[in-house]
Amino acid sequence: MASSAFLPRLFLGLTLASAIAFPASYQRFLDSTYAYLLTSSLYRASTFETFWTVIIYAVIEPIYTYRYAHNPQLRLAVQKEGNPARRIPKMRRPQNRIKEGLTYIAPLLLLDLTMIKKFGGVSVTDMALSGNYDPNNVSMRGNFLAPSLHRFTLASPLQTTRALPATAPTSRQLVLQLATSIVIYDSVFFFFHLALHKLPILSKIHSVHHKHGEINPQITNQLDVFERLGLVLLANFSLNIIGSHVLTRTLFVPMFVWLLVDIHSGLDQEWGYDKLLPARWAAGSRRHSHHHQYGTRYYEPFFSWWDNALEYITKTSSVEA
Repeated sequence: MASSAFLPRLFLGLTLASAIAFPASYQRFLDSTYAYLLTSSLYRASTFETFWTVIIYAVIEPIYTYRYAHNPQLRLAVQKEGNPARRIPKMRRPQNRIKEGLTYIAPLLLLDLTMIKKFGGVSVTDMALSGNYDPNNVSMRGNFLAPSLHRFTLASPLQTTRALPATAPTSRQLVLQLATSIVIYDSVFFFFHLALHKLPILSKIHSVHHKHGEINPQITNQLDVFERLGLVLLANFSLNIIGSHVLTRTLFVPMFVWLLVDIHSGLDQEWGYDKLLPARWAAGSRRHSHHHQYGTRYYEPFFSWWDNALEYITKTSSVEA
């Protein structure tokens, strides 16, 4: 598997390196792509990111679920037990998935339709106008982390549009913002996840995510509504704190969803992201499956640095004691 990942790892590395080192080579493509998106009323809609996330999840998760069902040799539980005849855990029916989707969408749409969207490269004036405020008579905070309510009137009862930057980012900005936001999310979720396990008031909420037999791709979105909302807000925080361009956010969604489904897949895939990253960088599906099986260790979602540090501290403390 390590050898089969060499070529995609090389291709990915060269592509990212060239995007950072030679942004001018990608600018014409980014400019034309973003100019096209700006012409779309759907892309300008305040609800775009919610529906975009649902669509991406609806594409990625079934692909993993199909592979899970038709490739028993890749299932970590099968590899561990050496039993290719091990039964597949019961999957949720399509009608239940629709209910799951509606439960996911409802609280996010509420935020989309009541809060002003703030993106890097957008002036406070344009943000205020999108939120139905007179920019000459209001001192709305442009801070990306400071929430601002839409000004509700009969003429503008809901926040339906979002003010977008006029120009596309560079490929260097895109790559660095994507990498930084994923690393930030990985860090803040580690502490959030640790609290979900260690604090009794939160562990009851998180227990919904651990109610299963063998872990499988559908477990990705098996969450209490409050935990799901927390996950989305942490992702938004990771993007907002660095003032990400809206196009960065658009690309963040498929990468983020793919990583989440991959770690919950219960599969030892030759194309798993943990095979593409340098050795001992990634948590991957193997570590996360261990976490779901035992409920201890490996709280970090995508990488392994915080978990390794926690285990070192724990081991050192036990030796000294």
